[in-house]
Amino acid sequence: MALRSPGSPGPTSLGEDLALGGRITAMRLGGLALALRGDPVARLMHKPWRLDPYPTYAAIRATGGLARSRVGISAVGTHALCEQVLRDRRFGVRLADGRPPFAPADGEPSLLEPVDLSLLGLDPPDHSRLRRLAQPTFAPRRLEQYRGVAEEITAGLLDDAAARGRFDLVADLAAPLPITVIARLLGIPSVDADRFARWGRALGTSLDGVRSVAHAHELARTTAEARVLFTELVERRRADPGEDVVSQLVGALDAGQMSLDELVTLAQLLLVAGFETTTNLVGNAVRALQSTPGQWEALAADPSLAPGAVEETLRYDPPVQLTARIAHEDTELGGVEFRRNWGVLVLVAAAGRDPEAHPDPDRFDLRRVQTTPHLAFSGGAHYCLGAALARLEGEVALRMLAQRMPGLRTTGRVVGKTATILRGPRRFPVAA
Repeated sequence: MALRSPGSPGPTSLGEDLALGGRITAMRLGGLALALRGDPVARLMHKPWRLDPYPTYAAIRATGGLARSRVGISAVGTHALCEQVLRDRRFGVRLADGRPPFAPADGEPSLLEPVDLSLLGLDPPDHSRLRRLAQPTFAPRRLEQYRGVAEEITAGLLDDAAARGRFDLVADLAAPLPITVIARLLGIPSVDADRFARWGRALGTSLDGVRSVAHAHELARTTAEARVLFTELVERRRADPGEDVVSQLVGALDAGQMSLDELVTLAQLLLVAGFETTTNLVGNAVRALQSTPGQWEALAADPSLAPGAVEETLRYDPPVQLTARIAHEDTELGGVEFRRNWGVLVLVAAAGRDPEAHPDPDRFDLRRVQTTPHLAFSGGAHYCLGAALARLEGEVALRMLAQRMPGLRTTGRVVGKTATILRGPRRFPVAA
């Protein structure tokens, strides 16, 4: 069976792989050429610029906050313009007629949206319907039940790390904590942490599009494996329901409020949202605290400052750097006429460094009082469903880390992920 999209299961022929590889190479070389010529949007997608995107964000803000690009999509980088797009119902995540924005007209596989991630790629009314079905499980009061779970998991991870003395913050704390929590929330009885982490990483990398033929096949395997797990879990929860998210959604499935495909893709989204983003949040927070004089010491002296450290990280260096929207009708944005179906990148990380919204924005200060709310969890109809869970896990991880390891120090080079949308460390050597 031919691989119909980079994220679908099944083998491909050598000819199909060669054709796919050619398309990927052409797209990457074309984007790199534009980046070398100074195109700011193209630079966000290529090394070395995307390793530290903040100078590019500053350049976009300096030109009025809106950058037109020859890659076929614009970008906004001021707080005011980002908030305007996120809250304006004339913008959505699909084309005005409901089609996915990056599906090639000739039926070729999409290189920019290789995996269906449910709510991230839907507009109302389907987005509203699915969000309403999942929302009750993510209500803040219900999520407080998971605080004890997060504390228990964090304590065990820190015990193991302390016994070694030197450890990797990502591999030994920031990644396994949210993996285990989201597994319990989804009702997965026994989780293979390494496999679950691999799934989360693979699905997370799909947000940047397909990088290579090997990456396409990795996405195909991951989505196939995840579909098998969640389909089997649906049948188990139908026979033996519990208090978890999947049990709740099985009730909606049996009531005809959603399809099996919708349930499985929603579960995949919750895996990515519940793992990669929180992993990056914890990693980015500790990196900022450790690299800014006096900040880690302040948290170690008063671990109750952990919620403030979480919010400042979400402003200063958020785990999700940008999102995309499509104009559903002709409109005006930043003094520029936008035509129907024109796309725009909403640079929420750039908005967090906008001096018009956040005084002295390039300084990390865990005691900062944010008079202008950050946009790290997006806004409007697509405000992040897992915001409360991410805040809870980040606060628990930072508070307990400061309590248990007040002398924490970085012992080597922090290696960041090479990505555009998700930003965080990949390796972070530390010592207690």
